[in-house]
Amino acid sequence: MTSSNVGTLYIVATPIGNLKDITLRALEVLKSVDCIVAEDTRHSQPLLRNYSISTPMLTLHDHNEREFSQKILARLLQGQSVALISDAGTPLISDPGYFLVREARASGIQVVPLPGACAAIAALSVCGLATDRFSFEGFLPPKSMARNQRLECLKEDGRTLVFYEAPHRILGSLEAMASVLGGNRQAVMAREITKIFETIKSDTLEGLINFVKNDANQQRGEIVLIVGGCQESNEIKPEFENLLRILLENLPLKKAVEIVTKITGQKKNSVYQLALSLSKNSSQPSD
Repeated sequence: MTSSNVGTLYIVATPIGNLKDITLRALEVLKSVDCIVAEDTRHSQPLLRNYSISTPMLTLHDHNEREFSQKILARLLQGQSVALISDAGTPLISDPGYFLVREARASGIQVVPLPGACAAIAALSVCGLATDRFSFEGFLPPKSMARNQRLECLKEDGRTLVFYEAPHRILGSLEAMASVLGGNRQAVMAREITKIFETIKSDTLEGLINFVKNDANQQRGEIVLIVGGCQESNEIKPEFENLLRILLENLPLKKAVEIVTKITGQKKNSVYQLALSLSKNSSQPSD
């Protein structure tokens, strides 16, 4: 239960490029809190200066998060209010802050989200791929073997896949995706969203590889990769068809379809249509 004499931890989204994408509420909170915790104070200073925000700043990054979070928690428990921001976008989305938020909630401190810019969501909104179901995968492992293993786990995933990628790794990641997921898989590369050189390119993975190879500028800046999910095939494998034939010889059609669907994981409608076809053919007199 939250105590009335403790402070509040605000999770504040900041612009991912264009400084005008800050919310009025975010500006109000950043001016009123006792301190701002930033991933890199040097990176955040231009934003704060632009809006005449002089709130004291502290630094929280991957290398000091566990140790420094305790100091921030102490401030909150003493009644101070704190705003957490990242270099750009929504904190904790592939950025530091998870340990602090977890410990704050466990300590009964109120944690308040201030929604705003997020590169992954911004890219999804304009990608033209399915957005009803998606999986945010963050950054792929930098080493090729681990990267390929992660992609193998995602190969059959039917959801749209969202990745962040560093510019110096973009070509290698695209080539790995084409190799594992298939070069014809539809994808979108969103680079430098909301910035001067914003680029949103739709193509197959193979097409994006050529696009990046032929333009060195595409290997610069902040990048979001969105890859279409695996498309379910209605084709029934031969071994499954043979199983269905055998079952149809001894069982009612609906029961045979039910068993094959459970065993194989195939779509019920596809199995049912095949069963109808097989039953019809088997009932025809032979020459």
